[in-house]
Amino acid sequence: MLYIVLLLVLAALGLLVTALVTGSSLWAWVSIGLSVLAGLLLLVDWLRRRKSADTEGSGAEDSAEDGKSDAEKKDEAAPAEADAEQTALLPATGELGDPADVPEPEVEEPAAEAEPKSEAKAVRDTPPGVEETTPEDLEVVKDLEDEVVVVDEYPRYHLVDCGWLSGRDTIPIGVGEARQLGFTPCARCGPDAVLAAAHR
Repeated sequence: MLYIVLLLVLAALGLLVTALVTGSSLWAWVSIGLSVLAGLLLLVDWLRRRKSADTEGSGAEDSAEDGKSDAEKKDEAAPAEADAEQTALLPATGELGDPADVPEPEVEEPAAEAEPKSEAKAVRDTPPGVEETTPEDLEVVKDLEDEVVVVDEYPRYHLVDCGWLSGRDTIPIGVGEARQLGFTPCARCGPDAVLAAAHR
């Protein structure tokens, strides 16, 4: 199959050179057709090999598993678990390291403590409200070119140090342009009040 694909690619290359030399678009189209055919043959070959590999792999696993009794399967699982526990507590070979390097055992948090984290995540994911800008501040801010940042798919613009932005990709933009594009100020960091106060 790969030899056929190689021959098709070489033929397509030859036809492409012929098309360039003669200036005929017919040879170029035939070259493109041969290239597409070679690509399709490669795809079919890859799918066929993948299917046969999956079939062989699952057949070998099934036959190996079927040959073992339930007792043998349990016996194999028990040493593996014991080895994992021993490795976690002490190294299997070599010298013991510094006790300070040993990680503390993980302790599961009670469900009551897990809820505030999920609530904090929900608060962080909730977009902030709109800052109520006074008419005086609006007159100062609407023509400014000071830089604010926006987050893709969110309608607010923010100061660069806004706490809601942590971990999000931001896009810098002038505050006047942000207002023209329909963005509104963030109630959390109050960009209009801060920028208006800085320009008075």
